[in-house]
Amino acid sequence: MVRFHATIEKFKNKGEKTGWTYILIPSAIAAQLNPGTKKSFRVKGKIDNVPVEGLSLLPMGEGHFILALNTTLRKKIKKIIGDKIYLQIVLDKNDYQVPEDFIECLKDDPEANKYFNSLAKSHRNYFGKWIEEAKTETTRTRRLAHAISALSKKIDFGQMLRSLKNQQRLPDINYKD
Repeated sequence: MVRFHATIEKFKNKGEKTGWTYILIPSAIAAQLNPGTKKSFRVKGKIDNVPVEGLSLLPMGEGHFILALNTTLRKKIKKIIGDKIYLQIVLDKNDYQVPEDFIECLKDDPEANKYFNSLAKSHRNYFGKWIEEAKTETTRTRRLAHAISALSKKIDFGQMLRSLKNQQRLPDINYKD
């Protein structure tokens, strides 16, 4: 287990990561967790005594990684940008499984399924985790529709989120709720 303190930061202008809240995982710490790895990998443990699992460390170059902190996790740990946090993490060897209802929807759209399967595993996981984070069944259903529509048009996760954020709705989706 690796233990260290970090400061919560936010990307201002960083391509697809613009606006992300994260902590930097220095190369020395990443090397202790998963020696020699330059690709993303998952960790579990505690952040400020809040148990966490299945979090992905994303490579940033020169051996450094970041750990993205979504709103739900920040609320759990009750921290904001600029706050210090204490991490106790280890390599998480459990493999993430994309939600079954998402897999079933993909089977109904061969183009979406083909594009989805062409993506790197970490990028496929972005879609699954986003769907799982929905707090209501209505939101989950809407996210499933967004994901399938985007994938059928060969739109990746980052592009899909940016289009949704900018209110550029994807075609062929009912937006009444």
